[in-house]
Amino acid sequence: MRRLHNDPVDFADEMIDGFVAANSAQVRRVSGGVIRNTASNPDAVALVIGGGSGHYPAFGGLVGQGLAHGAAMGNIFASPPAQHVHSVASRAALGGGVLLVYGNYAGDVLNFDQAQKQLISEGIDCRSVVVTDDVASAPITEKHKRRGIAGDLCVFKVAAAASDAGYSLDEVVRVAALANERTRSFGVAFTGCTLPGADAPLFTIPEGRMGVGVGIHGEPGIDETDVPSADGLASLLVEKLLADLPEGVAHAKGARASAILNGLGAVKYEELFVVYRRVAQLLGEVGVTVIEPEVGELVTSFDMGGVSLTLFWLDEELEKFWGAPADSPAYRKGSIGAVQILPETLAAKEVTAVIAPSTPESRAAAAIALQALNAISTVVNENVQELGRIDAVAGDGDHGIGMQRGATAALGAAKNALAAEAGAQSLLEIAADSWAERAGGTSGALWRVALRAVAASLGNTEQPRSCDVVAGVLAARDGILTFGATVGDKTMIDALVPFAETLEQRVGAGSSLAEAWAEAAEVTAAAAAATADMLPKVGRARPHAENSLGTPDAGAHSLALIVQCISAVLAGE
Repeated sequence: MRRLHNDPVDFADEMIDGFVAANSAQVRRVSGGVIRNTASNPDAVALVIGGGSGHYPAFGGLVGQGLAHGAAMGNIFASPPAQHVHSVASRAALGGGVLLVYGNYAGDVLNFDQAQKQLISEGIDCRSVVVTDDVASAPITEKHKRRGIAGDLCVFKVAAAASDAGYSLDEVVRVAALANERTRSFGVAFTGCTLPGADAPLFTIPEGRMGVGVGIHGEPGIDETDVPSADGLASLLVEKLLADLPEGVAHAKGARASAILNGLGAVKYEELFVVYRRVAQLLGEVGVTVIEPEVGELVTSFDMGGVSLTLFWLDEELEKFWGAPADSPAYRKGSIGAVQILPETLAAKEVTAVIAPSTPESRAAAAIALQALNAISTVVNENVQELGRIDAVAGDGDHGIGMQRGATAALGAAKNALAAEAGAQSLLEIAADSWAERAGGTSGALWRVALRAVAASLGNTEQPRSCDVVAGVLAARDGILTFGATVGDKTMIDALVPFAETLEQRVGAGSSLAEAWAEAAEVTAAAAAATADMLPKVGRARPHAENSLGTPDAGAHSLALIVQCISAVLAGE
């Protein structure tokens, strides 16, 4: 299907620009997203939300009075990089600390965590609450692994209201965490979504069938069934959620809850109202009092044909905050009253990377590093469609385009750095930051860690030795391992660990760097291929583990391609 876009690579940036132009009375553009353009309470807790684009009105549309103070907005279905989260949070901060709230996805966790650490190091008290409302993505015994979907709105809304009420950061965190614990969601889809520039949807469903337990990133459902009537769908959604009551809600009868019937992008509002008619009846029959329900598009999945139901189980405090006024571009409730538009201020200055002094020997190594980055960009461009196809089997299909954005940005930044006489360390650090900023998502965060680890080992003064390169690769491995995945989880780690170990062994045995790297690249290719026989244990592919059998992990496969092309550079080819 034809989409309205220019270059798909620029889609998210151009979308944000247009969104701000259309809503300039409420939001203003900052690097990485948007913040309120209206005055907030001084010394209040700043609520900063975020995630990938493609979910409008989440996340930018929920910035405004009574809702978020800022939103970091990544590429389509890709987490915003840590630099962007930091940029938005530091601009949104009011003096009372910052609360980051986002969905439980690997890329978001990596990037928001990194931004939180940086903010704390700069003296800004910062906490995080991760939304885990999707009952389909993990059992109740592992609810910390659940995804965040339309229940995001519940947590955002009450956290913002608590901030407006003058709560301290500790208390706002408490309220947000309680809201998350009391929120449950479940979704279905009739059609997959098609991203800008793509020729086909991320997944397809046979005519007359429906995917159940879908996410909001184009992931297929965990099961499939015949499409029911509207009333049948309402029954399915309500039954799933009533079977998963949160702690503190002993039974549905007599409980008070808000209900959100959320369209995922292509279901008409009239259809949603037909379904909600029966949802309201079913909840009333079991004795649930429904408080201020919402029916409409609140957290979408681009153009996915599907719906989700959220039940937000209220107590007195949560009900007060859920009903508090709000006024954002996409969500309004009650009356905010007169607001003050913030005065225009000077735009934040662009931060120019400082290039440390270097020696001719290090600049020669930097030139080789540039050749490697050029080879990486080439091999990623040649395989971008295949990487996306592999990722779409059980994930969201954005690995290829994310790697392409990152590698292209890293190469461009490295060329400029070499022209400015950067040494090996400076060149790779600049490339690493550019890769993460442009790619976003999990891959952007991981490759930033990897490139910066190698950079630190090479330095800017000496001609790097083989042992320095090995030390850098080992440091990259150790840094990525700190994010939680281990060998056997079906991730990039399954290829990276054998690569690092083989490289260390062969260089230690006396092989040249080129020889050792070539042997390690062969081992890596075999290890990446072997991930086809594994079941994923972490990340977006985990809820669809069976779907990925027979297909290698996209991150492991791209790593194998990259170390193989670098082998050719080291061999002088």
